[in-house]
Amino acid sequence: MSAYALALVLAGACCHAWWNLILKRTGGGTGFFLLFSGFSAILLAPVALVVWWIEQPIMGWQQWSMMGLSALLHLLYFLALDHGYKHGDLSIVYPLARGTGPVLTMGGAILLLGERPTVIAIGGALLIAGAVLMLVGDPRKLRESGNLRGVAFALLTGCLIASYTLADKQSVAVLLIPPIVFDWCANVMRWCLLTPLALRNRAGIKAAWQDHRKEALYVAILSPLSYILALTAMRFTPVSYVAPAREVSILIATVLGAKVLAEGDATRRLAAAVLMIAGLFALALG
Repeated sequence: MSAYALALVLAGACCHAWWNLILKRTGGGTGFFLLFSGFSAILLAPVALVVWWIEQPIMGWQQWSMMGLSALLHLLYFLALDHGYKHGDLSIVYPLARGTGPVLTMGGAILLLGERPTVIAIGGALLIAGAVLMLVGDPRKLRESGNLRGVAFALLTGCLIASYTLADKQSVAVLLIPPIVFDWCANVMRWCLLTPLALRNRAGIKAAWQDHRKEALYVAILSPLSYILALTAMRFTPVSYVAPAREVSILIATVLGAKVLAEGDATRRLAAAVLMIAGLFALALG
């Protein structure tokens, strides 16, 4: 991986960890998601339209279909992540979701995209598996702490991360959709899909506006920025390198959960996060 690609990915990882901290602290909900998705659509529109006009990408049925698929997968991802944070700690849910995603992505890249990772990369996947076991710990203690359901939603989130990463890699690298155009169009589609669901709880939308519109604005900037940076790296770097490298955010989020949110068992969770990072960088080097 080039230094430029690594810089893009690491900057995006920092943005990703911060917006997840904000989501955890606000409590999320469909009203909050509707709010920050709407803010993102408005804020990104001028830049996305200028890039669209300059690059003049081909936008046929394949491109629109892939953006629609991305919108659906990202919506399911946000909902699963939100439920994970409602039932589990940030320093458990975030590492599990982000750590399992790249391993599954690597498997998909081998089977579907013909990528061939090295022995080092496979060793990295085994390190991540060990870190997951360390992070989860004794299932009986998870049940006692109330984190068991959070773990289940985190693993579901990891599956969705792998799904949209593989699909979006094809969109920007093969179909040549500019990353910011891709993310903006998919976000608008996601907002349209989310609106009927969010309107079932109008009180939640009102509460999000009254109590958390500032936080929604922060997420509206950080969330698309983190992914646009990753998509840009994917245009010229194998996804089996990009997906693991961006998960340095695991360590950041685990530290934030332990220190900022004062979540328990910090030593074991930080040790698992460090082991997971080692595995992820082995994947990237491989």
